[in-house]
Amino acid sequence: MMILVFLVVVLAGAEAFQPDRGYLPVDVGELQQMMAELQKSDIEMKLQMEDLKKTVLTALNSLTKNAPMTKRQTSVESGEVDLVAGQNETSDCPLALRGPPGRDGRDGAPGQAGAAGRDGQPGPQGPVGPRGNIGPRGPPGAQGQRGESGNGGGSVYIRWGRTTCPNDVGTSLIYDGIAGGTHYTQSGGAANYVCLPKNPQWRAFTAGNQGYGAYMYGAEYQLSTANSPFQGASLLDHDVPCAVCHVASRGSKLMIPARLSCPSGWTREYKGYLMTTGYTQYRSEFVCMDGEPETRPGGHGNHNGALFYLVEASCGSLPCPNYVQGRELTCVVCTK
Repeated sequence: MMILVFLVVVLAGAEAFQPDRGYLPVDVGELQQMMAELQKSDIEMKLQMEDLKKTVLTALNSLTKNAPMTKRQTSVESGEVDLVAGQNETSDCPLALRGPPGRDGRDGAPGQAGAAGRDGQPGPQGPVGPRGNIGPRGPPGAQGQRGESGNGGGSVYIRWGRTTCPNDVGTSLIYDGIAGGTHYTQSGGAANYVCLPKNPQWRAFTAGNQGYGAYMYGAEYQLSTANSPFQGASLLDHDVPCAVCHVASRGSKLMIPARLSCPSGWTREYKGYLMTTGYTQYRSEFVCMDGEPETRPGGHGNHNGALFYLVEASCGSLPCPNYVQGRELTCVVCTK
């Protein structure tokens, strides 16, 4: 077809332009004859293509006879023949040839983001990380309400040499008893004095001395009239009483040797003299014997046992003054 169009254009140009025939290699008649032959060839080719289409349709109709067709394909030399959707074998529509596939189109625009999915299940707990630095201290909080006044927990002390407690408000007697301790000649046993109650309670026991273990003895004053600072009759070989006292309003207690008064803010429970075992005997503890001691009724006799001696100052490592060689040391019991 393109050749035929080209020849028509050439022929039209040749008729419009009529130069000397002596210069043209081919005359116009010959060109018209050539165009006629080309038109004939083109018509014959169209007829052949129509015959080919009819042959293909006949073959397809024989293969799909008595069956409705929705969409089928068959090859025709270099291409494929498609039937239009919904066409059956009795359709009068001509069968069109399928062209070659086109190029892929451009990518479409991105779609909108979908809705967020549901939260997944919590994963396993990871390892504990290193401890961080301590942060700055925050401001103090508001002060809370003041609580009810308490009794301070109270304190308990032993008043040696007496059967009663000081007559102070808030001080009460827990019990009065008998001073006791380890025998002054025995190296074993305890090194402290105790205030034994007058009415002991027993549990399982074995009668008689067993010959081993420790023994508890009553205590006696070891004082002669010559060196006794206590007023009244001699206390020598008399049994020593004691009293256990409770102070409800003061939770701390303190025994101060070589003093008769308490520090500022402290309350004096009683004052007296410092006493312990003799220097040639086995060691015990220092206690504050009341300055106005009592004796246990019916307890006079040289039975020994745990003994109480006055304590005197001995200069040397102990500075003199203010201490004085040979003077009996005082003491005071204080609470707060």
